[in-house]
Amino acid sequence: MRFHLYLSAALSLLTLGAFAQSDEAEKQETTILGPIVAVNAFWPDENPFGQIVNGEKNMLVLNVENKSDKNVTLLNIAGSVNKPETGALVKNLTTFPYGVSLVESVALRLPYEFFSEFKTGDIRLSVWLDYVADDTVYRVSAFEDIVQVVEPELSIFDFKLLSTYLISAAILGAAGYFVYLSYAPAPKRVRAKKVAVSTPVAVTATGAGGYQEEWVPEHHMKKTRQRKGGLVSGTSGDELSGAETSGAEGKKRKGRK
Repeated sequence: MRFHLYLSAALSLLTLGAFAQSDEAEKQETTILGPIVAVNAFWPDENPFGQIVNGEKNMLVLNVENKSDKNVTLLNIAGSVNKPETGALVKNLTTFPYGVSLVESVALRLPYEFFSEFKTGDIRLSVWLDYVADDTVYRVSAFEDIVQVVEPELSIFDFKLLSTYLISAAILGAAGYFVYLSYAPAPKRVRAKKVAVSTPVAVTATGAGGYQEEWVPEHHMKKTRQRKGGLVSGTSGDELSGAETSGAEGKKRKGRK
């Protein structure tokens, strides 16, 4: 009989201990959860398929509302990218600090932007927010889902792409011109010789046998002067004027008579 009493007492103690542990676990869970802050996230209308585009800023919109009667302050919004199969961390995303007080039953719409440079394919995106209440920091999940990473669509009318090409071409052109000026020899300047322009001499027509001495070569002038002085006789190669020829022929005829 005493053995049964001891056994029943031991079972009652174990039962009380189990109830006490369950109560402590519930208290810990309520402490971890903290005040009720409702959060939901969605993609904007510009991204209806919920894709992450590489090379661009991607945005999620978060609706945050304080459902409790306590003073809650939103600290920050952050996120991470994980592998979909194993959940291994790929990269932590940008953390945006806010420091905004969440008024009771007042919803706030807050954007969360992050930059993507991942391999194309499926990844697990997780976004959460941290808030403080009663000097205790809590964390609540805002978004967790498998999304697809894609490359941006190329277009010849893309202003960003065209501006990038123009800036690159200008930089390359300036660099090439600088290299050309640095290594190419400078061309020699050839000074053109100034040619003295002689003033035209006015030529006036005279009678028969008239000429201007400045146009006659000097050696012809010397011969003419010698002929006039009587130093050279004969007519070899020298031409006489029409008046002198006629005078000589007249004298010969008179002599013959």
